[in-house]
Parts: sequence; structure tokens; C-alpha cells
Amino acid sequence: MTKIDARDVPADPTSAERLKSAGLEYRVVDLSHDEGATAFQRAVDRGFLGAEPTPEALAGARATFAARRNIAVVEPGAPAGALPVATTNSWVTPLTVPGGGDIPMWAISVVTVAATHRRRGIARSLLEGELRAAASAGVPIAGLTVSEATIYGRYGFGPAIPVAAFTVDTRRAGWAGPDTSGRLEYVDRETLAADIGAVHERARRGVSGRIPGWQGRWDGHSGAAPHAPDRDRVRGVRYIDEHGELRGALAYSLSEKEGTFRFSLSVRMLVAETRDALTALWRFALQHDLVDEVTADLRPLDDPLPWLVDDHRGVTKIEHDHGWLRILDLPAALTSRRYSAPLDLVLRVEDPLGFAAGDWRLSVSATGSASIEPVTGIPADVALDVSTLSALYAGGIRANALHGAGRIVADASAVEAIDRAFIAFPVPSLDIWY
Repeated sequence: MTKIDARDVPADPTSAERLKSAGLEYRVVDLSHDEGATAFQRAVDRGFLGAEPTPEALAGARATFAARRNIAVVEPGAPAGALPVATTNSWVTPLTVPGGGDIPMWAISVVTVAATHRRRGIARSLLEGELRAAASAGVPIAGLTVSEATIYGRYGFGPAIPVAAFTVDTRRAGWAGPDTSGRLEYVDRETLAADIGAVHERARRGVSGRIPGWQGRWDGHSGAAPHAPDRDRVRGVRYIDEHGELRGALAYSLSEKEGTFRFSLSVRMLVAETRDALTALWRFALQHDLVDEVTADLRPLDDPLPWLVDDHRGVTKIEHDHGWLRILDLPAALTSRRYSAPLDLVLRVEDPLGFAAGDWRLSVSATGSASIEPVTGIPADVALDVSTLSALYAGGIRANALHGAGRIVADASAVEAIDRAFIAFPVPSLDIWY
């Protein structure tokens, strides 16, 4: 993947002009100045309804913010230490695509607008500004994880990577999984952070929809960061296989259930690159002494957990959206992934922002590689908008469901052909927030 540094991309002039006409200033934040950096970070915490950050929390997160392109919207003439009225940041990261390769993705995070400045077009300027910046840098796709699911479709994002949240009644579920040949070890927080990062980086390369994590994320999950929530409750184990190789790690926290001396175990992060590692870590959690309940979120939809227990009804599984994608350069995006069946269709794609709009002939060979070219004067086999195509991109959403919802206009044979071609193995997943 060609390395693109988002920090080299200037503030989008269209959004800057639009916000200027609304009496606001839109700019890239210079994090080399402490006052401005602190104000930006405090505005992010305020935007997500978090507590006022401590000096330790600000210092701990500074490196993460410094590695990204940070955008602030401010009142003209505001002093350097004044909090921005809106924020966002971005960076370019590899996105694993079906077939095991990757594509540069413009990752968008910390989108906030102060409650005092709602209904002024700020969010629109932030999101469209990020998309124009990404396109100007030649990045073919954008992505984000969202706190509100009703906002981002209007900008062309589609909920492409659903995940599962599990709640396990351990007394009812029992255990039916196979034995494993490796061993589990308790580790300290710093070792746990390193182990999670190492396993995650190896494992994420084989699963569509995943991106690399970063040190601040692992420090938070492991409790190594001094500002991590409930850090004093965090413990961790790792799985070493029969050859002495690290293959998995689990960060978790325990909380007592109303003075009963029975506990709930919350999985903060579970990473595994082998079946044995995953099985051993799930067994550790479900058979932990004094634990009646285990909860875990951001798990793959094909996680074997329900099949590792005696009673499936002891496992509650709730699917929900998590990773959202937005295609910008349609030929680059669609030819970067592999497909599971041949395909030859003309797609008519609507895109209000213009990045991916047009009629396109998508041809997939028997080997799963694709070619695509713009066409004119040929009837379209399929009509859909860019949000719908973006939802299909990672291979985890069925075209038949979108067709049933009126999001795809096509005959039944074309819908089935899309499903057979776009489906990805293994099931796409995304195991972090970004």
C-alpha cells in the first residue's frame, strides 16, 4: 500500500468557505502548541459526553492525536486556549479487503459538534470536507465507526461491517469445546498491550473489514494507560501454543453482582489467530471461578462461541452495525478486492457528491479478479446508490436484503449474481472502535 500521510492534506477550501459564510473558521489544528492541542482534546471529550480529561489523560492521548490530521471549527478571534465548537480527525490506514489484500482507507474519527452550535451545517461541512480531502489525496475509500446510525448515510456511507454482542449465562451454557494443546499465562498490563497488538496485527490481515490498531488503543484495552476506564479492574492472559508461540490474548475486567460474591466478566479485547487460541481463551472466560455472566462486543458474526457450549440458549447474540464504508474512487475500490464468483453487470450508481456516480461495467473473471470501465448507451442491469454499494463492498451484507428493502433495483437473477460474487470468506468483522 502506498503510504499517504493525511497530515499533508490541507483544509478543504469548499468547507472553509461555507463555514466562513456562517461566521466560523475551519482549519487544521497545529498540535505543536500546547494550548491549541489541549483545547482540541478537551473539545473531543466534551463532544462525546466524557468527563473533563485529567492532565495525565491529555498527555497519554497526545501521541495518538499527533499522528492524525486534526480539524477544528472555531469562532473567529477566539483565544488559543478556547475550545473548538466542532472537531474531526483522520488518517490513512490499510483496510483488509476480501481476498486478503488491502486498500488505503481514509479513517475518520472524533466527529463532534458542540450543543451550542447545532443546526448550522457544521457536521455537513466536516464530513464532506473529509471526503473531498480524501479524494484529493487519491484515497479510494473512507471509513468510520459511529455513535449515531442515522447521520452518515446521507454522505454516502453504508453500514458494511456488522458485528455481534454476546451475553453468556455461564451456569446454563456450560462448556462443550475441544481440548487445546497450548497453555495460558497471566501477564502484566504492559505485556498484555504488546501481546494484543502483535496478535491483532497478524490476525487482521486475513479478515475483510479490519484495520490496524495503535498503541493508545491497546494501552486502553489492557489498562496500561493511566486514564483507561476501570484500569484497576483489568486483568489479562495470553495463549502460548505447543511450539511456544504467542497466538492469542484476552483483556477482561470483573465486577461483582450486587454483593452476591458472584461476578460478571466483561471481555475488553480478545484476539486470536488460531482456532486453539480462540477456544482456550473462551474457555478461560466461561469457566472462570465465581463468574455467572460473560459479556463481549465487536465479535465476528461467525464467532464459534455458541457452538462451544452445551446449551445454545445460554448464549444471547445481538447483531448490530459497526464499521461504515464510503467508496470514493469506484474503479480503484472494486478492482482491489477479490470476488467469490464470476460476474458481468452494468451498475448505475447514484452519488450526490459525484465521486462514484455513473454507469459502470463490472466484469469478474473465474479467478475472482475484476475489471471495471465507465460505459454509455448500455442499459443498466442494476441501479443503486453509493451508500448501498459501500455497504456491499466488504462482503458481509447480502444484496438480496438490500433489494428487498428497495435499495437495489434489479431483477432476481442479477441480485443473486451480486450476492454470489460479493460474499466474503471469512465473514467480515471489525474488532475496534476508531
